[in-house]
Formats: sequence, C-alpha cells, structure tokens
Amino acid sequence: MGFVELSSDYSLWILISLSLFAFVAGFIDSVVGGGGLIQLPALLINLPNQPLPTLFGTNKIAALSGTSIAAIQYSRRIKYNLPLLFVISASAFAASFMGARAVSLIRVDTLKPIILVILILIAIYTFLKKDLGSVESKQITLQKQMLFGSLIGLVVGFYDGFFGPGTGSFFVLGFVVVLGFEFVKASAYAKIVNCMTNISALVVFIRQGNFLLGLAFLMAVFNIAGSVIGSRIALHKGNRFIKSIFLAVVILMILRYGYDVWQMMR
Repeated sequence: MGFVELSSDYSLWILISLSLFAFVAGFIDSVVGGGGLIQLPALLINLPNQPLPTLFGTNKIAALSGTSIAAIQYSRRIKYNLPLLFVISASAFAASFMGARAVSLIRVDTLKPIILVILILIAIYTFLKKDLGSVESKQITLQKQMLFGSLIGLVVGFYDGFFGPGTGSFFVLGFVVVLGFEFVKASAYAKIVNCMTNISALVVFIRQGNFLLGLAFLMAVFNIAGSVIGSRIALHKGNRFIKSIFLAVVILMILRYGYDVWQMMR
C-alpha cells in the first residue's frame, strides 16, 4: 500500500501524527526502551474505532523494525556473550507467550497498583544511586549470569506478554542492577532480547490478522529513522545520557500507571 492509498483511508493529520510519534518512539526505544509508551497511545488516540488487538499488532510491527535496527547499531560496538544472550532471549521468548495467555486468566487492572509502587521505588533508587550503570559493577561467574539472566528473561518476558509498555526499560534495569552491566551494554542486550519478545507476540497477531499493514510500514520507516539517530547518540554520549533517558521513561511510566490507578479508584 502506497502513500496515496494510505491518504485515501486516513486523514493527512493522522498520517503525520503517527509518523512523528513513531519517530520519537524509535528514538527513545533505541536508547533505553519504552517507546511503546509513546507509539501505542498515539495509535489509540488517532484510531479509536479500531480493535485493540489490531492496534497492538500494528504497534509491534513498527516497534520490531526500529528495535532490530538499533540492535544492529549496538552490535557494531558491543561484544555479546552469545551463550548468555541465548539463555536470556529463550526464556523471555517463552515467558512472553505465557504472559499473553495469562491475560485471559488474570485481571490486568488488579496488578497495576503493584507495578506503580515498583516503578516509584525504581525511580527513587535510580535517582539516589548516582553511579548506577556508569561502569561494570559486578564480576559474577557465567553460570550465575545465566541463572539470573534467565530469571530476568522470565519475569520481564512475562510482563511483555501480559502488559507490554516499558519492557525494554525493565530489561535494562535488570541487566544493570542484577548482572552489573553498565548502561550501554545493558541497552545493547535489551535490544536483542526485546526483539525476541516482540517476535513471539507478532506470531500471534499476524496469525489472527490483527494488523494494519500499510500503516505499520509507514510507522516502521519513521521508527527506524528515530532508532538510527537514537542509538548513534546513545553510543556517542554513553552511560550518563542513557541513565537520564531511562529515568525520564520511568517517570513517564509512573504517570501512565498512576493515571490508570486513579481512574480505577474513582
């Protein structure tokens, strides 16, 4: 589907709006994750009559495109431990399926207050710990890294299948705090693992036909553009820059979940 066909189905304002939000989402996601906090609400606001699964699938296609490009950018500067990366990715891939299935068994709203409290604690911890992620802080054996890494993959992968927004940021935090990575390395690993969780979710959406292909491709182009710029800036500016963006994304998540909890209490 070309731009002419898209412009006949959607207003010019919608196309411009979604393109800009996709660019910003790609930029933020390439640095520290959390692009879904921007891109998905933009879809929900601009296309209120579309089914939620269709918007989720469209968002995942665009997000995966940008995240994949960011992963390539990081791989040129960061040397991955492939066995460790495989273990984390495999556990996250499997857990995202379990999380998606659990949506029908557990009410999502019941867990939002817990997530809100966790996010507030994360923000406080990140702000107070000035040297967090500035250098490699822990030297643990590869066996322990694989064990803890697989646990991170299971927990955050399940969250991605169950909720979704901010998954990349949770991966970054886990890799920094638990595995002792510095922020640039943590973000590089998070890109690969997040690609796996996105693919696992997309398998379901595509099989069900829940996506808007033309719109997804348009947003993917702008998401990739933002991703290229964001990953290059992150690699150039380093850990301090990534930590600042990470804290901003956590605050954005607090506002999002805080609003949801406030709506529940009304």
